[in-house]
Amino acid sequence: MTSRWSRWPEPEPAPDGVPAGDEPERRHEALIGVRLTAATPGSHLLEYLRTEPCAVAAWWIAADLDAVVRLSADSLTMLHRAVADLRRRGGAEVVVTLSILRPLDLSEATPKSLATSA
Repeated sequence: MTSRWSRWPEPEPAPDGVPAGDEPERRHEALIGVRLTAATPGSHLLEYLRTEPCAVAAWWIAADLDAVVRLSADSLTMLHRAVADLRRRGGAEVVVTLSILRPLDLSEATPKSLATSA
């Protein structure tokens, strides 16, 4: 639990069946909404993303944005650089960054787990 006085949150326990020493490395991830400039063809963004090591997945979407890109990096600095490069080298006019904190548990909830999470 993190209090407002502590600087760093306590680490979460390792998932069941994973020894504490074998905990997977934490990565910094973000979903990036991208709108391309009028002069940038979609093929330019696609070619750029194929060379970007932080790009994990991408989707063309039908919205005010042209695409959504999932980036993953070992550090926040690397993640910030990847976002900046997406704008500079990828041809993005607008970049909307949504940091991924943790996944949601979509498994069926039991009454006991609901009581402890409330």
